[in-house]
Amino acid sequence: KADGDAKRDDPARDRELVSRCQSGDKDAFKALFEHYQRRAYSLALGVVHDPDQALDVVQDAFIKAYRHIDGFQGTSSFYTWLYRIVMNVAIDHIRKRRRAHQVDYDDAIKHFEDEAPAGAEALSAQLLRGDPRKEAARRELRDQIRIALGKLSPKHRAVLVMREIEGLSYEQMAKVAECSKGTIMSRLFHARRYMQKHLLELMGEESSETPVNGSEGP
Repeated sequence: KADGDAKRDDPARDRELVSRCQSGDKDAFKALFEHYQRRAYSLALGVVHDPDQALDVVQDAFIKAYRHIDGFQGTSSFYTWLYRIVMNVAIDHIRKRRRAHQVDYDDAIKHFEDEAPAGAEALSAQLLRGDPRKEAARRELRDQIRIALGKLSPKHRAVLVMREIEGLSYEQMAKVAECSKGTIMSRLFHARRYMQKHLLELMGEESSETPVNGSEGP
């Protein structure tokens, strides 16, 4: 999570830049892009698990944001609005990719370890309640978490990324996903349950649960 960027967020500045952009100032949108592009990429990578796909998501999301900037009413922060666009574009990319072929996770796993080890550690700590493991086991665990994430439906993966890695509140998640807080909580429950089931199986426990894929779960 880009805490440093979050601390430098300035809603008043963003509103001014949006207003200028809505008046045709391209430099204003460039300033918004430069401020939020790294956070948008981090979010996209957490969802699509592929560096090249994440770059495509960010590009498509900012193009979409620019084209629809006149529709931004300021009822939420600019980043919440952009976050929703990035998330929706990322989910669309996953759906298109799943229809085309089976995903190869090797490069994404290596990139994720290099770029966001804290996110993977945070997620593993949340899922296993800080259960101590040797370093080799922890690395295997992180790899298994990423593989398991890839088996979740886009919506279930998104709530895990938003909650465990981005640290959004249920209210913020509901705004991004444009659904009720109850729906968010239900998706998160089912996503966590599947992730825990996958990791228990890795440790030799048995479970009869099936993956939370695109046709299962709320």
